[in-house]
Amino acid sequence: MRSFMNVRYFLDTDTLWIELRPSPTAETRNVDDDTLVEVDAVGSVCAITIEHASHRTDLSTFHFERITA
Repeated sequence: MRSFMNVRYFLDTDTLWIELRPSPTAETRNVDDDTLVEVDAVGSVCAITIEHASHRTDLSTFHFERITA
């Protein structure tokens, strides 16, 4: 299976969008007023949206670590 993740930050709206899988969204669930989780038809998480991201996360650096088994 091919790995996939797409992260976008929209400066004009201060929105961080993290797409975990390229799957059609069947439902959007509110975690709180500023966090949305998109799920597909079988309930798997497709994407996470964080509003007011600069106040809720540290966007000054972006770092990820890929660990293989």
